[in-house]
Amino acid sequence: MDTPGIPVGSPPDEHPDGAGQRTADPAGADRPPAASLAAGGAEGAPPSAEPGKPRRLLYVTLPGCWGALIAGCLSFTPSLLPRGGVVQGLIWGITAAIGYGLGVLAASIWRAFADREPRRPRRRSWLVFFITAAVLVVGSFGLGQYWQSEIRKLMGVTEYSIPLVIASPFVAAAAFCLLLLIGRGLRGLYHWAATLLDRWIGRRAARGVGWVLVVGLTYLIVSGLLLEGFVNLMNSAYSLRDTMTAEGIHQPTTSLRSGGPGSVIPWDSLGWQGRNFIGKGPSVSDIEKFTGQPAMEPIRAYAGLASAPDAQARAALAVKDLERAGGFQRKNLLVVTTTGSGWVDPAMVDTFEYLSGGDCATVAIQYSYLPSWISYLVDQSKAQEAGRALFDAVYGAWSQLPADQRPRLLVAGESLGSFGGEAAFTGEYDLATRTDGTLFVGPPNFNTLFRQFSDHRDAGSPEVQPVYQDGRVVRFANDPTTGIPPAGQPWDGTRILYLMHPSDPIVWWSPHLIFSQPDWISEPPGQDVLKSMFWMPFVTFWQVTADLPFATGVPAGHGHKYTSEYVDGFSAVMQPAGITPEDLASLSKIIAGDELSRTDPARQPARLRAGQRAPLAGREPKRPPPIMTKRNPQAGFPACRRLSRSPGSPRPDGRGRENTQPVRRPVQPDRCEQAAAATPQLAEHHPRQASEQDRYQHRNDFAGCSMTDRAPDRLVV
Repeated sequence: MDTPGIPVGSPPDEHPDGAGQRTADPAGADRPPAASLAAGGAEGAPPSAEPGKPRRLLYVTLPGCWGALIAGCLSFTPSLLPRGGVVQGLIWGITAAIGYGLGVLAASIWRAFADREPRRPRRRSWLVFFITAAVLVVGSFGLGQYWQSEIRKLMGVTEYSIPLVIASPFVAAAAFCLLLLIGRGLRGLYHWAATLLDRWIGRRAARGVGWVLVVGLTYLIVSGLLLEGFVNLMNSAYSLRDTMTAEGIHQPTTSLRSGGPGSVIPWDSLGWQGRNFIGKGPSVSDIEKFTGQPAMEPIRAYAGLASAPDAQARAALAVKDLERAGGFQRKNLLVVTTTGSGWVDPAMVDTFEYLSGGDCATVAIQYSYLPSWISYLVDQSKAQEAGRALFDAVYGAWSQLPADQRPRLLVAGESLGSFGGEAAFTGEYDLATRTDGTLFVGPPNFNTLFRQFSDHRDAGSPEVQPVYQDGRVVRFANDPTTGIPPAGQPWDGTRILYLMHPSDPIVWWSPHLIFSQPDWISEPPGQDVLKSMFWMPFVTFWQVTADLPFATGVPAGHGHKYTSEYVDGFSAVMQPAGITPEDLASLSKIIAGDELSRTDPARQPARLRAGQRAPLAGREPKRPPPIMTKRNPQAGFPACRRLSRSPGSPRPDGRGRENTQPVRRPVQPDRCEQAAAATPQLAEHHPRQASEQDRYQHRNDFAGCSMTDRAPDRLVV
């Protein structure tokens, strides 16, 4: 049963070095070496014993099928993230192809020790295989669906496509056949090279040189032609996008932003992500609503790839613009290393600006057009160069200031940005002495300092949330809202914090997964990882690799999606004065995009509910006005009905409770009627949707109307 073969027809020889013969052709031993190579040989030989028939490429052998079956069934075991049908099919097919190759290799090694040629398998052997395969595949498929359901429950994922699950076997078969054809094509190339070389050198030397030539040629084609061509194509595509501007982003009219009046960096040179970074962020009024105190407008400085020719020049230009805007006169200064395309996570900077009360400045530079998943492969050195250049430039200007006039210097980076941010420092002591705090989020597994701290963690602490040197400077947290270990230990001076989810594949992916079991799998799992996950050679590596493209496609708080974690993370690092747990909870909802946290009095911090922000008290949550569309051109605002309640009478607050606070704003019926009359004019100029400015103005115009007068059943979504 350990020999290759097919159910019908003559079995092919699956000998990887081409040395075997088919048992149906015993005369082959009398052939010359060249003829033996051409006719005997491995799987590339035609399955049919009759000469003149075309070779069949899509045949299988029994040892390979057993390997494919075992590996394919193991591919259903759980990994870090939930998988859809297409992804599971790809993993199934790739893993089965790997198992097929291992089965063929194992059979050839066994025959070498037994010193015999391959034999044709019996029909009973194939029958046993088919029965076993049916049982194992059905059972593994069912267990796989159960495990995926459990992972979705852990992460709160509700999407589930039954048609894609049904399609997964077909996707697996296509992937398996494609890889099998590629492998046999390479083997055919090897046979051709070995046969050609056999004319001038010995047979064994021809085989060895043939393998070297095929492997070298494959490497050159994949790494040189395919990979480089793909990178160049992506670079051209993303460099073209870098000249564009996202909808709703406008050149700033304030001198406190790069690209604005008086800036030394032109607006057009900032790039797509740079203009997004400069054109967004909380306003002074947003910050004041959160803090209940007068706020300052935050400063943001940014240099794109088109702003200067190299990283050092871009860093110097960004620092120059930062100085011009007065960034070194603010209380807090944040140095951010961007991800591959120059992206800065809005949740990161917005949180920093809210907790600083606007008395802050942020600076960043771009180092690549490519997104992070491509930059992982080709731009790692650029990330390190940019992180080192920017921090050195900022630190050089910062250190020249009098000690009592320097802002607090903080460093932050997410994903590949944390990799570049670490490059400016040599270790724990360097981070503690040259910064006032650092927050690295979702660090890749190859981060130098991250690996240094994790590998030398205190005994007994798990890799998923390690403790380094009793947490005196550097600490790690999966969910900072539940605490940052070690509890009860002092954390004085500069604080360095790493945030990482147990289910983040970017944090845990490593080539070492191929052959060695990591501690984070052998130890008790994190809060959003199944306990049934275990390590297998090759299989676990491919599963975690397949998780990488979908790392951000899960709900916040899982995978590589970090949002409200920045609130408690920055709070722990910055230790802002006067911020209560209620404030942090409110800010978490703001950062997570919950608009009710800004308008609903029940969700405001305690000091705001006490009346420091009186205009917020007693007002109902605003709803966006209906937008006229081609699908519903008659949609519009109904006539506003005058309120019959007196200003001090109770009324529902939208959550089923009575609001006993007085209405601070009197009803303005004339204004409501004017807004309703203006709506058709708005729809005439914008048949698809109203502009942001007009929609905002109309929401303000209706602020004095009863929410029940807006006919929510007519809202067009």
